[in-house]
Amino acid sequence: MLNGATEIELLRKVMGSAGMKAEAFDLSLQHWKLKQYKKGEFYNEYKNVCKHLGFIISGVFRIYRVNEITGEEKNMLFFSDHQFVTSFTSFFSQTACEYYTEAMVDSLILYIHIDQLNDLYGQSHQWERFGRMVAETAFHEVMRSTEGFLFKTPEDRYREMIAKHPNIFNSVPLYHIASYLGIQGPSLSRIRKRMVGK
Repeated sequence: MLNGATEIELLRKVMGSAGMKAEAFDLSLQHWKLKQYKKGEFYNEYKNVCKHLGFIISGVFRIYRVNEITGEEKNMLFFSDHQFVTSFTSFFSQTACEYYTEAMVDSLILYIHIDQLNDLYGQSHQWERFGRMVAETAFHEVMRSTEGFLFKTPEDRYREMIAKHPNIFNSVPLYHIASYLGIQGPSLSRIRKRMVGK
């Protein structure tokens, strides 16, 4: 059962702006749970099956993989305030996850179990539409990331990241951002200087 009325009202507002009616949203009230994550705590770990969809009230999470030979971490996605977070592939397929999802700062989320979501899909066309929206968002994120590395400059990728996560530099060390952009730290510093100069 939910503990925070303020948090659920924020989620209601966000989902309402995406087209969900109040009566449909109310079907989910008993299912959302509130959880705090400490910096460095995992939302989902490598080889675990992701069972929950989270809504970030405040905080930043990253999805990353570890090179098994070198031990190098490669950041794939960030999630920040008022975005949904999950380990997409694992969540949708209910198979073991190939990456980690970690809190970058102390964070607060509302989360719901996949079984409860599936029940909601069966009860409401609006919840079915919400499920499609989450799946489409996942597909878009993966395609945007892939196309970014193939066709866009690091500066373009940097602009897109800032548009999506405007406060990320307040929370995430520069080397994590450089890893996400696929560049080295000095290149990121040069891009930031150029952007400030414009």
